Amino acid sequence: MSESGPHFFAWCDEVERLDAFAAALSALVIPGDLIGLMMSASISRETHSVDEVLAMVRAHFGGLKSAHILSGVNLRDSERDICAGIACYPEESERRSPSGPLKLRMCEKRDFFPFEIAVRSYSPRFVEAEAAVACHLVQGDIEDLLLRLCAPDTSGRVLTGACTDKEDWLAPIEMCATYNADAAEIARDLALTWLSLHDKESVSRIAGTSLDALHARMDAAPRGARVPMKGTSELTRSLSRETVLKAIATPPAALLDALEAAAVPDDTWRAAEPEAHEIMALLRQLGEAPAGQGPPAFSVRVTSASHVRFLEEHAPFHVRCLPSGGVMLATHPYRTLWPLWADALFVLGLMS
Repeated sequence: MSESGPHFFAWCDEVERLDAFAAALSALVIPGDLIGLMMSASISRETHSVDEVLAMVRAHFGGLKSAHILSGVNLRDSERDICAGIACYPEESERRSPSGPLKLRMCEKRDFFPFEIAVRSYSPRFVEAEAAVACHLVQGDIEDLLLRLCAPDTSGRVLTGACTDKEDWLAPIEMCATYNADAAEIARDLALTWLSLHDKESVSRIAGTSLDALHARMDAAPRGARVPMKGTSELTRSLSRETVLKAIATPPAALLDALEAAAVPDDTWRAAEPEAHEIMALLRQLGEAPAGQGPPAFSVRVTSASHVRFLEEHAPFHVRCLPSGGVMLATHPYRTLWPLWADALFVLGLMS
């Protein structure tokens, strides 16, 4: 059975939600492509006009009537077109079954993630380099798509967002990428993570809570309370209330500096990069050569357990401070942001 993904989420206040949806559609949908709209069993339309879709959505959106779009999206970094679904959910629908409130998903994982790549020979195999290439082929698209959903313009309507290869909006540091419209509120990722795991709340329901309100809820939680995390050491297997409170009190610039320092690729990744760059050069040569020509090459799969495990353990992190004043943290969808945060918190002396 086929799977969709990766999945992108964005939070926006309901009064601006349709405007945010409209901006995202304009930034994502391929101009002139066929757009399928579904709002209910009796409200649907196929058209090539984004304006027509938006007019229909504005006329019927609300209550339990959410908007679901199916259309083509251009992956700018890899220069490919792919089927995607874009959804917008009203507040009543979110209260009953949190799903968004804005969501973007690729229709088929197998169309987004590379299944095979070309190499010069079968032997010797460089699994690490092949996995690094598989990362390079999607990382730019992950970051670009998240920004096109969350920040397609300078309005700042979307407060926060995230990406994962799972179907649900998980705790932020269990995602592979997060976006915050205000870099000064980067600690929001930690507060949302702790509260969602400790209080068993849907992230999409509390994502719009102010940082001050999140702080107050953390302050009211039991002293010494911890939530479990997937870490490789005793120190990283849980996140304490006290660590998060100290992080909220830390100057945002210091948090960002620590995150940037922690984002340096590890030795294992750096060792794989030279061979990965050679494979990338081969792929460029093959892409530029006329059909049936180009250097000799063989196709190899990059979906083995070894490839996946390498990316889970070594894919690099990116910390991007945006011209808008926002910030994005990102890695490959097979990895989470927790190792990045754990290293940064440790360097700052905040882990407990």
